[in-house]
Amino acid sequence: MIIRESYLQKLRQLQNQNIIKVITGIRRCGKSTLLEAFKNEIISKGVPKQNIIFLNFEERENLHLTDWTILYDEIIESVKSDEKYYVFLDEVQMINDFEKLINSLFTKKNLDLYVTGSNAYLLSSELATLLTGRYIAINVHSYSFKEYTLAYNEEKNTDRLFRKYMNNSSLPEAVSLSQHDESLANDYLQSIYDTVVIKDIAQRYKLRNVHNLQRVISFIFDSVGSYISPTNIADELSKNSHKKISHNTVIKYMDYLIKSYILYPAPRYDIKGKELLTSNEKYYVVDLGLRNITATNKHNTDLGHKLENVVYFELLRRGGKVYVGKNDDKEIDFVVQKQNNQREYYQVAFTVNDEKTLAREISAFGNIKDNYPKFLLSLDFDNTNIDGIQKLNVIDWLLDEKEM
Repeated sequence: MIIRESYLQKLRQLQNQNIIKVITGIRRCGKSTLLEAFKNEIISKGVPKQNIIFLNFEERENLHLTDWTILYDEIIESVKSDEKYYVFLDEVQMINDFEKLINSLFTKKNLDLYVTGSNAYLLSSELATLLTGRYIAINVHSYSFKEYTLAYNEEKNTDRLFRKYMNNSSLPEAVSLSQHDESLANDYLQSIYDTVVIKDIAQRYKLRNVHNLQRVISFIFDSVGSYISPTNIADELSKNSHKKISHNTVIKYMDYLIKSYILYPAPRYDIKGKELLTSNEKYYVVDLGLRNITATNKHNTDLGHKLENVVYFELLRRGGKVYVGKNDDKEIDFVVQKQNNQREYYQVAFTVNDEKTLAREISAFGNIKDNYPKFLLSLDFDNTNIDGIQKLNVIDWLLDEKEM
């Protein structure tokens, strides 16, 4: 089992704080395993086992607890008011009126509350209204490249391993299965894709035309790292088919994909005007292996956009809000707004060995007046400073312990 150290560190910092810890992310990204690892850690540090209540609502033996009032009574009956208890509720969205359950448990000051969920309904329902300012969301992704290398510790060639990382899934169980048989991993990914698309989206939102949803997904997956909008998606799909799809339908579908944590948006930020732009965002897929489900050319294609996808999620892991930047008539791949009001700029390119390519990537930083750090990430091997712009090998950057 790979220890998800960056997420565990966040849970350690939040332990015993009077705030609800909400762990979110796409199905099978490792939320339950993370919760189990944290539970075992606090037991090893002296928390009595009888002071831990751990319930996974996808397990058959807990199906009778879907009524929140019954579950609440059962939890409270296990609690002695003068002791500290840790309550872990895994896949809590399976509980009817789960927001009422969480709100009621939170009023008990001797309970330290941790919940997980696989869709953003968890945070877009009444829960967000009821608990404004009283919860922190920890969004879990697929394995980082650093975590991926731990799963393949016998592979010493990091360049070869990184190519595998860009072309395959980095969901924990998919990585484990692929080490035995790649076809098993592909079947597993297909089942996750089908569950998210059919169960989490089509059934939840009562969609009549699943085929149109899948067309939108395929279009967006093929457009990772490109500027797109609901209007141009609708126009392209209608042009290439006898069946038209409306702008509003595309907006709804994209919202569903974001709420299922399969798709992540990167809004455009005007660096000079210091404002968000409403037109044309970029979108990134939470796992590149899932992208293969709909792609016709799966491996060793579109590597520049795949690399951009990898960098986007690494920037999210390292903290801050991630935007794509507009700098006059130039585009900056990523602008990261840090919590301490600091900022970082990133350009990402597969290679800049060609002088014209290097000049183009460097010119994107032109006319940025502030002194915040600027990085050019590529798969080239030289790490140099070019007029204040730090050129780094992206694999070195991903594996840099200081950045984690």
